[in-house]
Amino acid sequence: MRKNLAGLLWFLPLAFLALFYFYPLASILALSFGRGLTVMQPFVQIFLSGSILGIAWFTIWQAALSTLLTLALGLPAAYLLARYKFRGKSFLRALSGIPFVLPTLVVATAFEALLGPRGWVNQSLIDLFALDQPPIQFVNTLTAILVAHVFYNTTIVLRLVGDFWARLSPRIEQAARSLGANGWQTFTKITLPMIAPALSAATLLVFIFDFTSFGVILILGGPQFATLETEIYFQTVALFNLPIAAALALLQLLCTLLLTIIYTKLSARVSRPAELRTPTAAHQLSPRKNPVAFIYLVLLAAFFAAPLVGLAARSITPVDEQGSAITFDYYAALAQNDRDDIFFAPPSSAISSSLIYGFATVALALLVGLPAAWLLATRSQAFASRVLGPLLMLPIGTSAVTLGLGFIVALDSPPLDLRASPVLVPLAHTLVALPFVVRSLTPALRSIRPRLRQAAAVLGAAPRQVLRHVDLPLVSRALFVSAMFAFAISIGEFGATALIARPEYPTIPVLIFRLLSQPGAIHYGQAMALSTILMLVTAGGLLLIERFRIAEVGEF
Repeated sequence: MRKNLAGLLWFLPLAFLALFYFYPLASILALSFGRGLTVMQPFVQIFLSGSILGIAWFTIWQAALSTLLTLALGLPAAYLLARYKFRGKSFLRALSGIPFVLPTLVVATAFEALLGPRGWVNQSLIDLFALDQPPIQFVNTLTAILVAHVFYNTTIVLRLVGDFWARLSPRIEQAARSLGANGWQTFTKITLPMIAPALSAATLLVFIFDFTSFGVILILGGPQFATLETEIYFQTVALFNLPIAAALALLQLLCTLLLTIIYTKLSARVSRPAELRTPTAAHQLSPRKNPVAFIYLVLLAAFFAAPLVGLAARSITPVDEQGSAITFDYYAALAQNDRDDIFFAPPSSAISSSLIYGFATVALALLVGLPAAWLLATRSQAFASRVLGPLLMLPIGTSAVTLGLGFIVALDSPPLDLRASPVLVPLAHTLVALPFVVRSLTPALRSIRPRLRQAAAVLGAAPRQVLRHVDLPLVSRALFVSAMFAFAISIGEFGATALIARPEYPTIPVLIFRLLSQPGAIHYGQAMALSTILMLVTAGGLLLIERFRIAEVGEF
């Protein structure tokens, strides 16, 4: 019985990855070398194309610059959160996490609402100085891309580095100071080497997200700032050049998979630091004694709050009218369908589709993620930690657009002809959410004392009964957190969904992109209203995650 249970636990995650991750990626590889082309012909075309090489170079250096800026902003905050107590600390931590669970498309829309041509800042300056044109050109600039990436990924540094930093014993630093080391020497010689695993893991994870960014580039960057991710989408949707798109996806995949493998190794080191302590801050941060730190934290909170507040405010104010009258017309317009196009879906339909996809994703992610996390948490399954752990983390380093392209290429013939099936979207969402679900469940399962299972077994409980009556009740909070992660990721996923969603059944992010692409104040207002709804839902989910999460080094 025990062997049968272990075999079932192994079968579910491996079968899911084989069918819906490795098979689509292998199909992309086959497509790159198919259609009568020689083996290297698509790659030769890529390397001989100056424009594509320029796109590849821009993808790399914008991701590197975004990562450096994220570290510059996040490391001081990680130190303050780790070492100091201050009023509003929990609020700042939760506020910084909201952008990460938001869809990148909503992040881009939030900055559009704040600094775009019709955003709050430009409209205020136009009204104040009677200008004819918006004075600030933020959208379609490199600055917009960099700022949005920093806004989106700073929480990774705060959580991975800050949580690790808070649990390191300060005795070594105190010993260094007692031996005459100054603050800089203590940091470079003692603190920095100690936090190096967490810092390296955070750096790699931020770079991966910036390297595969899609919604931010598409909305804020514009066509002049194309990346590999947007080029794959353009080659697939606009040109239908699947061999070139597949070759680009393969090259991007090789880069991200290499980075992901390195990240999983570093993440394992983060979960086993040399010396840990209870994460309690030793000092009280005072505005009078620490004015620079206090001002920095206030500005950081304003940086996170301003786009979110601007987005919500823009959704209830007229876009092209003077004055500050509040209106809910854009929300009322979400229930209207003023077009006769059979492929047009009203916003209310997109909301329903997103909710259905979200609940389906939760069910699938828990069905696959729970047995995988159990295998990773069981010490007797050391092989699972070495093999299954890295495999489950692969989707986090894979482009969502690449996954969508793989689904289009692979799942087009029986018995897996799913291109017209509504099941395709939650399957793609489950792949994206699975690493987060496993990373949330594994620490909770590891925290269960083995003697509880042993006592249940001694009393005659079968393995399934131990799982049902001992393990599951003890990890119920982690299950709830995992479910919220999966739901938030599903309703906000855009890259893969933009390729595989049926036109008449779009999700909220896909419809937001459509509305932003159409002229007229009503479409812009509807996009703002939908983005605000999505922001409130994901923010509420994050607050619940913060409330119920089990603090653990290395957890997302």
